[in-house]
Amino acid sequence: MSEGRPEGMTADSWQEWPHNRWAYQHIDEVLRTVRIPHGSTVLELAEGAPLEVEGLDAELGALSTDGLIVLRGREVVLERYLNGMTAETPHLLQSVTKSICSAVLSPFVAGGLIDVRSPIGAYVPELRGSAYDDALVQHALDMTVAVAYDETYDDPDSDVNEHDRASGWKAPRGGGAGSIPEFLATLQKNGEHGRRWHYCSANTDVLAWVLESVTGTRFTDLWAAFWPRLGAEHDALMTVDVDGFSLASGGGCVTLRDLARFGRLFLEGGRGATGDQIVPGEWVDDVRWGVSPGVDWSELPETFQAHGSYRDQFWRPGDGHGCFFGWGIYGQFVWVNPTTDVVVAKLSTQHTADDVLVAHHNHALLDRLSTLAAAAS
Repeated sequence: MSEGRPEGMTADSWQEWPHNRWAYQHIDEVLRTVRIPHGSTVLELAEGAPLEVEGLDAELGALSTDGLIVLRGREVVLERYLNGMTAETPHLLQSVTKSICSAVLSPFVAGGLIDVRSPIGAYVPELRGSAYDDALVQHALDMTVAVAYDETYDDPDSDVNEHDRASGWKAPRGGGAGSIPEFLATLQKNGEHGRRWHYCSANTDVLAWVLESVTGTRFTDLWAAFWPRLGAEHDALMTVDVDGFSLASGGGCVTLRDLARFGRLFLEGGRGATGDQIVPGEWVDDVRWGVSPGVDWSELPETFQAHGSYRDQFWRPGDGHGCFFGWGIYGQFVWVNPTTDVVVAKLSTQHTADDVLVAHHNHALLDRLSTLAAAAS
């Protein structure tokens, strides 16, 4: 990895290989960020008996891996750092940030401040007249909002790239939205909500807006209240737009071990480092078992088995182990296997955003490691 900012890297190319090899570990040098402080209590991780996996290093190299950790219970049984990354390096999570947003939101649902069955327009008046006016909060959580939004990463004219420009992730274009909320308010309805699964990063930023509207508090401050209770060891970062609005759909940056701790939270029933409930138990259960009746799942990635689904900003492969995971483009994962009590976290800087074959390889590796770690205990 280059010691300094890569020559020729621009506001439009930092996400792309090979510039992402440096940029994903230096987001605070690339984008506008807010620091999320860790606290004094750390969820301690012990060193377990090492898990030996033949050919793993070559496989990690082929997948452009920056860091990989396997956590069995609270024991680290495998840990690798590549591409100059260290245990202290915060790395861009991309859409794994969506799963963190879900966790931050969950206590406000359990506490009655947000009703997932209520329309988003009731919480955010600025979204009335948009696709989100009559969409329910649960629709946004499950990616079943009927919204005209094209998430084609390599098309500069797609909605996701306009979203990036509004968030400060890409150079602005004349006439485009100048902030994330301004962009979200332009999105329009294209069908009946709750009928079709359609992946749309805007949904998560809308959830962050709901949170800010009902609490009167910035999302970064809400995450800052959550992070120390988790038992994080290091500060996190969140990218924000020109007005300080978080890109909750993809702007989080954390260390590898802290990402594993986040996954561990769900295997601890939502209890943090000191044993207090920071994600309600019913939310953990809903992530695992909640259903979205009558949804057409045909847009799910080809890598999923026949029973794959998506719930509360987590992916579920339908693999028989009850696994669920956070997933970000260019190879970011936190994979949670409740059957084996194993978490696998992987951070990467792949050549392409969403190559189907690479995704299949990653999913197979994460599932295999989550099973091997239990068998070796």
